[in-house]
Parts: sequence; C-alpha cells; structure tokens
Amino acid sequence: MRAETQSHIEKIRKSLTLLGQRLGLDTAKHRLEEFNARVEDPSLWNDPARAQKLMRDRQALVDKLGTYEAIKAGLTDNVELIELGEAEGDAEVVAEAEAALADLVKSAATKELEALLDGEADGNDAFLEINAGAGGTEACDWALMLSRMYVRWAEAHGYEVDQQDRSEGTEAGIKSVVYQIKGPNAYGWLKSESGVHRLVRISPFGKGTRETSFASVWVYPVIDDNIEIEVNPSDIRIDTYRSSGAGGQHVNTTDSAVRITHMPSGIVVTSSEKSQHQNRDIAMKALKSRLYQMELDRRNAAINEAHENKGDAGWGNQIRSYVLQPYQMVKDLRTGFETSDTGGVLDGDLDGLMASVLAMDVSGKSRADARAEG
Repeated sequence: MRAETQSHIEKIRKSLTLLGQRLGLDTAKHRLEEFNARVEDPSLWNDPARAQKLMRDRQALVDKLGTYEAIKAGLTDNVELIELGEAEGDAEVVAEAEAALADLVKSAATKELEALLDGEADGNDAFLEINAGAGGTEACDWALMLSRMYVRWAEAHGYEVDQQDRSEGTEAGIKSVVYQIKGPNAYGWLKSESGVHRLVRISPFGKGTRETSFASVWVYPVIDDNIEIEVNPSDIRIDTYRSSGAGGQHVNTTDSAVRITHMPSGIVVTSSEKSQHQNRDIAMKALKSRLYQMELDRRNAAINEAHENKGDAGWGNQIRSYVLQPYQMVKDLRTGFETSDTGGVLDGDLDGLMASVLAMDVSGKSRADARAEG
C-alpha cells in the first residue's frame, strides 16, 4: 500500500476519533433510544415548543451518527478494495479506491471541523458588523476590503448575504456595514472573527507611504425560536430617520430607516435597507442578538474579558494582522496560524484561520502551544 494512501487512512481514523469524542459515541445510541421513546409519548405535543425542540435534538443526533457511520464504512470498504485489488493485481480497482479515500479525507476533515460547532447558537444565522477604526480614509477603505472578504467567504460556502445597514466613507470605502449571513452554522464559523483587524500596506491614495489601518468586526447570532430573549418595551427607544444613500434615483425620501436604543445596556442597532416595518423587525432581531451575545459573554469568562477590553479599533486590540508590505503575511494573533497567501485570504479563503480558532476553543491551546509541548 502506497505511503500516501496510508497517510489518508491515518487522517480519516483521526477524524473518526475526534467525531466519536464529540458525539459521545459510547452513549449516543442509548440517547437515541431515549429520544425515540419520548417521541412515541402521546402527550408530547401537549407542549408544542418542547416537542419541536425534542424533534430537532433527535434529528441532530441522527445526522451525527449517520455521518460517523458513513465515514467509518467508507474507510473500511475502500481499504478492503485496495487490499483485494493489490492481491489480484487489479490496478484499476486500487486506483478507484485510493481516489475515494482521498475524497473521504476532505469530507472527514470538514465534518471534524463542523463537530466543533456544538454551542447553543452555533447553528444559527449571524449578524456581521464591520466598523472602520483608526486611520481615516485608509480605515474606511480597509473596512470595505473586509466586507468584500466576508461576502466572498459566505458566498463560497453557499450562504445568503443580506445587507442590513451601510454608511459610506467621506472620501472612499465605508464607515460601517451590517450583514445578516444566512445558512447552517453561520454563527459557529463567523464567531471567531470578532475583534480588531489590522492592515499594513502602501497607501493607494497617492501618499506612497506605508500605512497602518484598523477596522473592527463583531459577530452576533440571529436569535430563533429555540432561544427566548425578552425585551421590556419601556427599556427601548425607537427612532425613524431618512437613510443616506448613493443619491440619484435611488435616494430615500421617507423616514424608513429605524434606530433602536436599549437604554439599560447602551446598545444601539439600526436598519435602513428595507421598508420601515421591515427595518423595525430587523433592528429588533439585531437587538435581541446583541443581548444574547452579552449573555454568552457572561457565561464564558474568556470571551467576557475580550469584550470588556475590546476598546477602540486601534493599536493593542487586534486579533489578526494582514501585512501586504514589505512582505505578504496574514497572522492570527490568538492562535499563531499564519499564511503568506494574502490574496487568497482577502478573496475569502478564511477556513484555515477560522479552524485554528475553533480548535483552540476546544483544546484551550493555540497551535503554537501544541507544537511547543509536542
């Protein structure tokens, strides 16, 4: 058996080990039996909300077990085919099975990462907010570059991107933008992007000097029926105003934009891309998402500390650096993960960076820490 094929087998086995650990394989089938017994209870639908949650939880377990068993069967079947083909001198069978194993490595690695997305809201849609920080026009242009990067990442993963609000820069770029990213595990993937992003490059605005710019990215889960967040009407102020646009025939001539201020927390959310009724609904959902994120922060001491100390989008607060001059490098400062493919990253190739943070969240260690211990 070729060394490359043996490497593929080992990688798949490692993925199966992690999937089994995250699934709780020893008790998974017993838990499924319990779910099935509860589903058959005639009184279950007396409480529709509880019944729906039970059905969702059961289906999630069924899907995870199915994924594990499919990968395990694919590994066993193709290893047996390779051994049979080699024994009978059938090179075509061996080649087909080796190609199937190479594909299985990729799908197993993807499922391995998805298994890390098991937080309460990881499966939800996400609000993605980008704000230009220190650096003036340079920062506004950097915020626009980041917005393009995330839109490309989302589209490459089959997510729907819905722009909720946008404020143009004075000379170039954008001051801020808010998107709703819709699709499975959108929040689980994007939550790793919250923080300040730093860019170093030669200024494209005629200065010819090396400039450092900052922009902040904050991600919040869209709250669905699984999570209840109550907002006291007396705690909020709702304002309507005329949104600013690019002008011309599309300029907004009515007070359709909506701003909601939550007085106890100081949270302000806006929506300006739809009708007033739609904007009010979108802004309220955004407020609930922000309030829920605050609750998540309180539960997680590390995240809480990061948010309390996030400060301005400037020096000392960045989670990731993008250096385009004098060398090419993107580095996540939390995990030590780095790549010289700056063009790929800015075109939306973020999976490696995101995965490094997800892995650290599970192990509590960065890759650099793990290498040092190894």
